[in-house]
Amino acid sequence: MIWSMVLVVILYGNWEIKIVKGEVSESICREERRIGKKACMSVLVGMNPSAECCERARVTHEECFCPIITPKLAAILNPKRIIRLIQGCGRTVPRNFKCGSITTPP
Repeated sequence: MIWSMVLVVILYGNWEIKIVKGEVSESICREERRIGKKACMSVLVGMNPSAECCERARVTHEECFCPIITPKLAAILNPKRIIRLIQGCGRTVPRNFKCGSITTPP
C-alpha cells in the first residue's frame, strides 16, 4: 500500500470517511490521521519530514487518506513535492496511481 499524498492528507486529518466492508475501520483511520497530523506538522510549514513523520508515511493505510483528497484540497497541494517527500521516507509511489482526485505522474 503505497500512496503519494499521505504526508499532506494526514496533516489535514479528522475528516470522516466511509470504508468499504472488510477494509480498515473508520476508528483506525481516524487514529492514524491524528497521529500523523502530530508527527508531520513541520511538513505543513515547508520543512522536511522528521523520522517520526516518515514512519507514519510508511505505515498509514491508503484507505485512510485517499478518499478525502477532494479537488479543492488537490488544488492547494504540490503533488511533485509530496511525492519526493514520500519517496525520501522510503515508500514507493506508483506511477499513474489514483488517490482521491489526484493521479500520480506517469
